[in-house]
Amino acid sequence: MLCCLSSFAQMPGGNPYPELIANEARKPLRVFMQAGHRDLHWNEPPRNWLSHNLRVAAALAEAGYDFRLVLGDGGHSPNHGGVLLPAALRWLWRPTDT
Repeated sequence: MLCCLSSFAQMPGGNPYPELIANEARKPLRVFMQAGHRDLHWNEPPRNWLSHNLRVAAALAEAGYDFRLVLGDGGHSPNHGGVLLPAALRWLWRPTDT
């Protein structure tokens, strides 16, 4: 799964994923996430896209998922995700560790 500038903060009723990840059985997924430290609403706590991405990443870590979070310097722009895309795809499609 590839997530660039994920919009967890914009979900009606709030971001359900940290709780869902914690309460559901772990799935056979790899997750690559990219976010910018000045993503949308970076200075508005309830709507801060970065903080919601960090909450999802923490839930993935606590649940034992194979995931990677890459934070960039910028805001809500496809530039960072586009630069990372080749490496992200190589990481996602690497052979399974045995």
